[in-house]
Amino acid sequence: MLRLFKYTFIFLLLSLNLYSQEINWISFNEIGEYQKKNPKNVILDIYTNWCGPCKLMEKNTYKNKNIAKFINDNYYAVKFNGEGNKLIKYKDKVFENPGYDQSRAMSRNSSHEFTRFLGVNAYPTTIFLDKEMNLITPVRGYLIPKQLEIYLELFKNDQYKKIKSQSDFDSFIKNFRSKID
Repeated sequence: MLRLFKYTFIFLLLSLNLYSQEINWISFNEIGEYQKKNPKNVILDIYTNWCGPCKLMEKNTYKNKNIAKFINDNYYAVKFNGEGNKLIKYKDKVFENPGYDQSRAMSRNSSHEFTRFLGVNAYPTTIFLDKEMNLITPVRGYLIPKQLEIYLELFKNDQYKKIKSQSDFDSFIKNFRSKID
């Protein structure tokens, strides 16, 4: 009986591992090397340590197995603390956070230069970049998996370039079929 329990337990652990999926987050400064090998669009999660909706989006949206798989298959994913102190190199420019205060690392801090450059003024903000690292669009606020899925699908193969009007976008939404339960 103990042996059966042991094998059942091992099988369950292996099964859970097969069905759980996590996003392969990389640092912003690593993207260039990845793009040389296999160009993909980029999803950039801009968060802060004190932001409640950011934590909920991490837990409820980015940990969704369908979202994680879709992002891993179609994008390079980057988490970036909008008030952190990482040095960012982007298009021959270097961005830092000269007002960063280490004593306030877990609370409100100075906004990073890169955050301001991207026009981010709310957290969380999801930024989409194309394969050449050009800004596609920022999407502000907390997104549930089905909401994020629409943007992921729209930007994965540059389908957004075909949308020239509100009616084009409405048609895209009307024909969109979610793959999330």
